[in-house]
Amino acid sequence: MKTYVISGATGMIGRALCELLLSRGDRVIALVNPGSRRTAGLPQSPLFTCIPLALAEFADYVPALHADVFLHLAWAKTAVGGRDDAAAQEANIRHTLSAVGLAARFGCTAFVGAGSQAEYGIATAPLRGDSPVDPQSGYGIAKYAAGKLSYLAAKALGIRHSWVRILSVYGKGDGEGTLISYLIRTLREGGVPELTPCEQIWDYIYVGDAARALAAIADRGKDGKVYPLGGGCGRPLREYAEILRDAVAPGGEIRFGAKPYYPHQPMYLVADIGELTADTGFVPEIPFADGIRKILEIE
Repeated sequence: MKTYVISGATGMIGRALCELLLSRGDRVIALVNPGSRRTAGLPQSPLFTCIPLALAEFADYVPALHADVFLHLAWAKTAVGGRDDAAAQEANIRHTLSAVGLAARFGCTAFVGAGSQAEYGIATAPLRGDSPVDPQSGYGIAKYAAGKLSYLAAKALGIRHSWVRILSVYGKGDGEGTLISYLIRTLREGGVPELTPCEQIWDYIYVGDAARALAAIADRGKDGKVYPLGGGCGRPLREYAEILRDAVAPGGEIRFGAKPYYPHQPMYLVADIGELTADTGFVPEIPFADGIRKILEIE
C-alpha cells in the first residue's frame, strides 16, 4: 500500500484518479480548494483524507501525514478568459514549485506534474516528449515553464520527477464548455450542433484511461521524462462528432462548417505514447465509442 497526494482532486481527472487508487487499496490525500462545492463528489473511504488547502497555502503548509507520491493536477485560470492572464499564470508556476517543496515535506520520493498539449503550440507530427515546443498562450507558456522549473526543484530535493502533457480528456465530470459536453447536451435537447468543418486530427482519451496512465507514471515513470498523454491514435474531429451523434441521437443533424476555426487553431494534436508504454506498461483500454456510452450510462 502506498499513499498518494493529489492536488486538483475535485477535477474530472483528479476524481477518477482518486477512485482508481482507492480501488487498488492505496491511501489518498486530496488537497482541495477551501469552500469548493465539488468536494461533495469525492469518494467516501477510510483510506481517503481530504485537506482544504489553497494553492497559495502550499508554500507554508506543514503536513502531519506521510506520503509516497505527489500528483500535482491543480491549476488556476484554465478557461479561455484566463489563459493569457500573465499574473495568474506566473502564480501557477510559483504554486507548482511550492507543490514540489510540499511533496518533500510529505516525504514523497516521486512527483508527477500535469502539463498540457498547449505547451506544443502548432504541431504537424505525433507529439513526443522531445518534440519542439512553441506555446501560443500564456497558459501553455506557464505550463512549459512549470515543468522545466519543477524538475530542477525536484532534482535538488532528490525527488523523481515526471511531467505529463495531457491532450484531450473526456468523461464523467467534463466541463460544460467542452465540445463533448456541448454535443451531448445539444443533441439530447433535440437541437442541431453548429461546428467548424472539424477537419483537424484529434486524439481523445477517456478519463479512466488517463487516470490509469497517471497512476502508472506515478509508480514507474522515469526521472526527468516528459510524457505526452492521449489515446495514441488520431482521427478527424468530424469522426468523433459523428460517433457521438450516433450514440446520442442516431440520424441527428450536425452542421459542420457553420462556424469558422479559431485564430491559430491547431489542426493536428496526436500523442505518441510509445515511450509511455515502454516505461510504464500503460496501454489505453477504452475506445471513444465505449467511453461515450459510459458517459451516457452515468448520466
